[in-house]
Amino acid sequence: MPFQTALTELFALRHPIALAPMGGVAGGELTAAVSNAGGLGLIGAGGGDWAWLGPQLAIAAKQARAPWGVGFLSWAVQLDTLRWVLDEHRPSAVALSFGDPSPFVAAVREAGAKVLVQVTDLDEAKRARDVGADVIIAQGAEAGGHGGGRSTLTIVPAVVDLVHPTPVLAAGGIADGRGLAAALTLGAAGALIGTRFEATHEALLAPEEAKAIVAATGDETSRNRVYDIARRSPWPARYTARMLRNRFFDSWQDREDELRTDTAAQQGYLDAVEQDDPAALAVWAGEAVDLISSIDYAADVLARITAEADAAFGRADTQRVRGD
Repeated sequence: MPFQTALTELFALRHPIALAPMGGVAGGELTAAVSNAGGLGLIGAGGGDWAWLGPQLAIAAKQARAPWGVGFLSWAVQLDTLRWVLDEHRPSAVALSFGDPSPFVAAVREAGAKVLVQVTDLDEAKRARDVGADVIIAQGAEAGGHGGGRSTLTIVPAVVDLVHPTPVLAAGGIADGRGLAAALTLGAAGALIGTRFEATHEALLAPEEAKAIVAATGDETSRNRVYDIARRSPWPARYTARMLRNRFFDSWQDREDELRTDTAAQQGYLDAVEQDDPAALAVWAGEAVDLISSIDYAADVLARITAEADAAFGRADTQRVRGD
């Protein structure tokens, strides 16, 4: 049975699922595949590298037969880049994450697109509500890649209560139908899912990285700033990043201050990345890797998650009837 929520009604979706706009991973093909299968696909545009973004936007615009969107980093994108995307490619939605969304909201609205804002704490949720976000994404610390420090289980209902009646999506640690069912039970209008879609044939991910995600467990992930420091990234320090542990991380765990001043170690890391050394490769992934056992097509992932969620609700109803 299809789930009808504020998210599905807003974008005429079959499934209350949105693709997390993962930079360098969620390209045009994956975005179109998710949208065509009944979810909301979002290209991971990051700060808006025109050379990379242009071809991915063209793919999505050509292949998508349903609403799709683009996700930007609020701290990194320029307004001119956002306007170029809106004017030239007409996405249905723009997601803004990690920073102040207010400089960009008017441009999105003028283009007729919907505004999605991802938040990691209640102060950010208040700001998203006050700027008039159409959808607010409450991201928990279980998520892969960059994020905040609250757990999904607690931040989602807190944000739902705070911003009502604005629809909220749950993000972080959701990779199967049980997670979607839990998100809906917490009051969310759907789920924003990232790591599960990394392990798809349409994702822009090296085969070795996808296989590592399938093989990993949540215990093998860690949230830290080691890789941002090592690669001399300008990411705001408040947003740590979750990824699969490897030898480089283990050697610098709990030594971030030391790494920050060790330029030789930083250069060694950059050289290792240039040489595709697996000991240095950062594989962004969330705690839900435990639930990923295969590399699939995005459409099959969407259908399976929704079917599992429907079954989870059915089991819950049966238990209530029996008094279990």
